[in-house]
Amino acid sequence: MTKILVIHGPNLNLLGSREPEVYGSDTLASIDQALVKLAEQHSVSLETFQSNIEGEIVNRIHQASANQNNFVIINPAAFTHTSVAIRDAFLATDLPFIEVHLSNVFSREEFRAHSYLSDIAKGVICGFGKNSYLLAFEAAIIACNTSNSKE
Repeated sequence: MTKILVIHGPNLNLLGSREPEVYGSDTLASIDQALVKLAEQHSVSLETFQSNIEGEIVNRIHQASANQNNFVIINPAAFTHTSVAIRDAFLATDLPFIEVHLSNVFSREEFRAHSYLSDIAKGVICGFGKNSYLLAFEAAIIACNTSNSKE
């Protein structure tokens, strides 16, 4: 069975009340519920994880590799622009991942356009609110099916 992990970075636990004009009104729970529904439709094992702590995210990436997860979807949030540690965790584990963002980071402050992860990600999806996650999930399913068919 395909195993996908979704990692939500710092402050995403505040979705729904945090700057709804930027991030929308969807809560983290509603995003996770939509992902669970998609996982059920595709018969995929799904885990979600949120942390405001960089080291916990690094540890969860290591654990995902040890648990033989097939794919990771990550919204690194503010760690996008600062975390060499998260980048190194992906490089060390060689886990394929998609970087997602609720807002279009390229239409915001200049510093948000720089990511420590984008160049090693399988893809980046941003600017579609909750649908950024759903599009990434569909892309991960396609990627997993493509890689499985090559084996």
